Amino acid sequence: MVTSDIAQTHIDVEVAFAEPHRQHIVALTVPSGTSARDVVAMADLPTLFPERGTDFFRHAPLGIYGQALREPERHTLVEGDRVEVYRPLAVDPKQARLARARGGD
Repeated sequence: MVTSDIAQTHIDVEVAFAEPHRQHIVALTVPSGTSARDVVAMADLPTLFPERGTDFFRHAPLGIYGQALREPERHTLVEGDRVEVYRPLAVDPKQARLARARGGD
């Protein structure tokens, strides 16, 4: 079976970002060797979430299928990866549990 040049030099990936009441997943075909950080820039999420701004997406923590990436600038993507852009938590989970335990909901 002969594959096309694009299949050999490009991969299909997704970039996901979610707010509490909305989410968006961007499907992209990118060159092989693209980093997780680069694919987030390619997804142009500031257009979809202008309230976050470009700087947020440039520096946000990233993961792939729930696994945080330590060095997203150096992590090379593979076919089918879904890069997740993480946002800061509104409430520290430990503090929320403590408040519930004290009856403060």
